[in-house]
Amino acid sequence: MCSEGAARTSESDLLAETRELGRKILSGPADLDEFAAELEHLGGTLPSRINADPDKVGQGLAKLVLTLVELLRRLMERQAVRRMEAGSLSDDEIERLGLTFMKLDERMAELKTAFGLENEELNLDLGPLGDLM
Repeated sequence: MCSEGAARTSESDLLAETRELGRKILSGPADLDEFAAELEHLGGTLPSRINADPDKVGQGLAKLVLTLVELLRRLMERQAVRRMEAGSLSDDEIERLGLTFMKLDERMAELKTAFGLENEELNLDLGPLGDLM
């Protein structure tokens, strides 16, 4: 049985290897044998079984959904700011958007509390764009 710290370390190592493999795939390996060897190496590090804890499935799903909602909220907020700066929104529309984003922020805070999630947990690695938060 491994400690939680060791499990996280191995997960971070696996994540780093997966990212490196993804970079190699995207850059187009010149030799498919090299690619196959890398894939076999990675396959040996993946667990043979998924550790799905039924008690944490709800929290995992909530984390995924809230992360996607947060991504969409940020995109919509940026679009609203662009439209405000361009002058394509009326004062009434700006007011409604502001209230909508405030209510969404409040509801997100409630849901994060209900599922025991922190802002840092709702993060996505967007590759070359960096992290979501």
